[in-house]
Amino acid sequence: MTRIVIIDGHPDPDRARYVHALADAYAAGAEAEAHVVRRIDIATLDFPILRSARQWRDNAPADTIHNAQKDILWADHVVILYPLWLGDIPALLKGFLEQVMRPGFAIAEGQAGTSTKLLAGRTARIVVTMGMPAPYYRFVFRAHSLKSLDRNLLRFTGLHSVRYSIIGSVEKSAKHRARWLRAVSRLGREAR
Repeated sequence: MTRIVIIDGHPDPDRARYVHALADAYAAGAEAEAHVVRRIDIATLDFPILRSARQWRDNAPADTIHNAQKDILWADHVVILYPLWLGDIPALLKGFLEQVMRPGFAIAEGQAGTSTKLLAGRTARIVVTMGMPAPYYRFVFRAHSLKSLDRNLLRFTGLHSVRYSIIGSVEKSAKHRARWLRAVSRLGREAR
């Protein structure tokens, strides 16, 4: 049994959004195999945007952020789903991650710019959707936002074995979307 936290990073609360359906599919697959799932739906959270490094270091997080931190600490596996917007993660998800991944929670700042990875021992999966074909994003744009999230946040804080699912051409057809829903459900069953 794996403890999984699913971070649904679509900022639109409209449940018809495909990312929400993918998050539901992952959760259903995981729960079918007796994995324990908690969810964080970014679209439903209310939190301030950080405006300085001092706020990031010194201010206590809002209750919604503190609760999200508790869920991440509880988890063995973290799943982040988001739509590609303007070549990157949506601003609301970025703001959430900035709030959550604070010193004392995700990293311990040491002397001379060193840090300790406080989220070590957890694995992660990133699921990103987009209108363009996935190979175009991967090879022409070099999956920039995905690699940045992986390298500069997840691995920097200790999450390892980060795997990706790049779902392109999401408007292609209902059959294409249904095939990906089944694939993501299978990932949930396998807790990977």
